[in-house]
Amino acid sequence: MTTLNFGRVQGLTGEEQRMLQELADVFQYHQAHNAVKDKYYEGHVTLSDVNLGIALPDGLRKIEVGCNWGQKAVDALASRSMFDGFVGSGQAADTVAKLVSDNRLLAEYGKACRDELKYGCVFSTLSADESTGCRIRFHSPAAASALWNGEKGRIDCGLAIIDTVPDEKYKGTWRPHIVNLYTDDAVIVLTAHGATWQAQRHEHRMGRPLMEPMIWNATTGKPFGRSRLKRAVRSLIDDYIRIVANATIALEFDTTPQKYLLGVTDDQYDAIVSNKFKQYIGNILAATSNPETGESPSFGQLAQGSLQPHVDKMRMTATQFSAATGLTITDVGIVNDANPTSSDAILAQSQTLVLMAQQLNTGNADALRTIIRMAQAIARNVSPQELTQEELDVMAHFKNPAMPSVAVTADAAIKIASARTEFAGTDTFLEMIGFDQADIRRIKLQEQRVRGKQLLLEVENEDNRENLG
Repeated sequence: MTTLNFGRVQGLTGEEQRMLQELADVFQYHQAHNAVKDKYYEGHVTLSDVNLGIALPDGLRKIEVGCNWGQKAVDALASRSMFDGFVGSGQAADTVAKLVSDNRLLAEYGKACRDELKYGCVFSTLSADESTGCRIRFHSPAAASALWNGEKGRIDCGLAIIDTVPDEKYKGTWRPHIVNLYTDDAVIVLTAHGATWQAQRHEHRMGRPLMEPMIWNATTGKPFGRSRLKRAVRSLIDDYIRIVANATIALEFDTTPQKYLLGVTDDQYDAIVSNKFKQYIGNILAATSNPETGESPSFGQLAQGSLQPHVDKMRMTATQFSAATGLTITDVGIVNDANPTSSDAILAQSQTLVLMAQQLNTGNADALRTIIRMAQAIARNVSPQELTQEELDVMAHFKNPAMPSVAVTADAAIKIASARTEFAGTDTFLEMIGFDQADIRRIKLQEQRVRGKQLLLEVENEDNRENLG
């Protein structure tokens, strides 16, 4: 677990020192909670964590039960939030496209979205960069913290761990080496020199911290959002792990059902007990009557246990998990082979997840618009008030979270093109009928080549007609 201990930092004012200490305290407070969310997302929950001490003996706690429900709850929603870049016009569109490409924002957004859903929020930080104009980075709450300003409706100040180094005291652990402090008028780079920290100030004209959060499921009381892996969801994962463990143990006992043999002699009893496995797998079990009692041995087998109660409980827990997370029942592994679900029914089941994705996109689009405005101002070295209207009008674009089939979108595109003929010549039309950006670029290049050949052919024919005339 990362520990932040700054002490007195050279170069900070009293107010900045107070901010830094408060941010470090917030960071430390949330580390234990973030570690729990990591544990459930990665599926590292063990039987020791969930055992109630009733049905599972202590000696069987080492059984490993894999469960990816935590990862599924996060990734299924994140995969429907497909950031497709920014939409703008004029020179602003070219500048923004370069910022997106240089910062690999499309790929970085996917990772940031997963962290946002896992922890409840993720932080974007900006800084001036000679090569790209502005560098945009994302930090999870496992490496950053911030204080919320309710009056301004934004971050008041923030902290992000930029770089770490191996810890000399504890092998295999890392300690912060470079930490950035974000205030309204500066980015203060804190660098560790042994046990002391030194500050280097980089002032800016943004009038707010160069830090913006993307937040999932925020409330008035929780402005930095709530995780998809909240306590109720984690309890259902615990329940599933217990069920699988109990079912595994029950299956082991059901594989070797208990048998009994009554009325045997002492010698026969010793022979049977000395090698139980041989007696179990033998084709013939022979025993003479007991000479002392005259009783003939009787053989029997206890009723074999059933896995059906475990299956029923597993189905019930999966249904509860589906309801709590908005996943379809198929996503959590429940398949009804006797009565397969139709495609329309599956689409209807996914509507809850689609609505969640639309909510996620709406919130993230607003954050991304703020981020790209600050990025443009930093790249041009101007204040936000000096941005042009074209730069202010840039907005984020997301693909349809319902993910309709190509046949459906192509049919819709053709119908629109029949009413608006110019639409057929746009990139959006080609996207709707199933082409990606690489295909669209190839198509347009080849269309230009064909038009060039046609133009040359027309010029050549015109020359031939003039020569004949």
